[in-house]
Amino acid sequence: MDFIPTQRNRGVSRKRCDVSKNKYVIKKRYVELWVTAALAAIVGAGIMPASLRAQIISILPASMPRIGTVDERFQSFNVEMLEVTGGNFWKPYGKETAAAPNPQSPAKKSSASVPAGMDPGMYQYRPPIDLMNPRLRKLAAALGPSYMRVSGTWANNTYFHDSDAPAPTTPPPGFNGVLTREQWKGVVDFSTAVDGRIVTSFATSPGTRNAAGAWTPVEARKFLAYTKSIGGSIAATEYMNEPTYAAMGGAPKGYDAAAYGRDVAIFGPFIKQAAPGIIFLGPGSVGEGGVFPIALGGGMRNSVDLLKATGPAFDVFSFHFYGAASNRCASMMPSAATTAEAALSEEWFSSADSVEKVYADLRDKYEPGKLLWITEMADAACGGNRWASTFLDTFRYLDQHARLAQRGVQVIIHNTLASSDYGLLDENTFKPRPNYWAALLWRRLMGTTVLNPGPSPAPNLHLYAQCLRGHPGGVALLVINTDRKASQAPEVPAKSDRYTLTAKDLLDTAVLLNGTELTASSDGDLPPINGDPIHSGKVVFAPTSITFMGIPNARNSSCH
Repeated sequence: MDFIPTQRNRGVSRKRCDVSKNKYVIKKRYVELWVTAALAAIVGAGIMPASLRAQIISILPASMPRIGTVDERFQSFNVEMLEVTGGNFWKPYGKETAAAPNPQSPAKKSSASVPAGMDPGMYQYRPPIDLMNPRLRKLAAALGPSYMRVSGTWANNTYFHDSDAPAPTTPPPGFNGVLTREQWKGVVDFSTAVDGRIVTSFATSPGTRNAAGAWTPVEARKFLAYTKSIGGSIAATEYMNEPTYAAMGGAPKGYDAAAYGRDVAIFGPFIKQAAPGIIFLGPGSVGEGGVFPIALGGGMRNSVDLLKATGPAFDVFSFHFYGAASNRCASMMPSAATTAEAALSEEWFSSADSVEKVYADLRDKYEPGKLLWITEMADAACGGNRWASTFLDTFRYLDQHARLAQRGVQVIIHNTLASSDYGLLDENTFKPRPNYWAALLWRRLMGTTVLNPGPSPAPNLHLYAQCLRGHPGGVALLVINTDRKASQAPEVPAKSDRYTLTAKDLLDTAVLLNGTELTASSDGDLPPINGDPIHSGKVVFAPTSITFMGIPNARNSSCH
């Protein structure tokens, strides 16, 4: 018999009905979650057909929990010191740079050298980058706020000419390059214009050392004093670029972990006194975690030995990450190369996890409690792979940024802004490449709070989430479908704005946003970046597509 409320028991009936309703809702939600988890397990086992699995899995942005945060300048870029001074950098595939060497350039003769142990044929001279270029400035500013790292292998042996007199035609003994006041002032002005706080490293070559071979701050003090005199500042620095390959960077012969520890003990106190507030990054290693199987440029030092020699010394633990060595270096280390066919594989994407774990474990042991920064990252070392400038690499660019944010990495500095094949911009025209447009969407949509999106609806559908920038309670989803044939269509129970990146061919350098090609004007003006509004319900993600979804009314309590 139904319970019929009377005047006396009406309140009781409402309470009982509410309790019954709540129990039903809780039970229903429990069943939904159980079914979702069960289906995810079935999908992962490959039992369920793709046509069925895509219809019944839901993405639930409102309930995604917070798992961490990243720096406001999480997505950043590198301008190599060699780009600033002019010199030999990685030769682009199948083309030459637009400008020929200037025979009057003071850097001309010094640029003839290449890192120790490397094949000169892999390099090409280029003049100093034009940091006053309006197009370059507008495009870089659109990615801000960011960090602008001016470092690289060549920074280890660059002499700062602290004078307004003409620079020497050859570098002083113990150096291989010359940085002028005018060039460094250009860096400081550019960093201010684009809101890119400067990250750098210091010269560590024989020209910076005393008779006993120890590093001295004489040259560094001049550099810092001039920076301050023109109103500039350095936000963070490493002592040297990539001490695991110190010989390739011009360190003295026989330079080892003990010498590195001795130098850091000198540099650390000096930099804190000379530049209060600076972030001391280190060690800035590269090449561990199974990526580079041979010793390049005269030998490799192990990070364990470097960290034992320094003891706890750094404010932030930094390292570099490349998933492979590019085609340029394939003859030197063929087992470190990869292929375009593997560019959408989980093995390729997950290499970021394994390398991060190697360095995070070292951090936990030798620098416990310190934050993690990746101060140099791209698809492949030695200037990038042949497809680094195409849409095919955009899957890696976004997937690795998103998964490393989930793993607690605070800052990622991409190599480079505008040089060689892995540049976000073409080095001759500053035309945006596909990775630039991906970076722009990340900057506009992905906030600093990282969320756990739960299990992916399908093995080839990579799902990431962060709070939506500028919208309290909002969620930004990043959905990457790496399947070359199958669409996926999970349920998204919320209205959203959709931004889908595709290309007519994966190896195209042009990218489409919701079907329209993205282009910048000759002055660097950007096109409107608008999402397509979509209703809640099933959302189809096409094969080999990348989709950002901005959900301003997700009502996620972690995003307030």
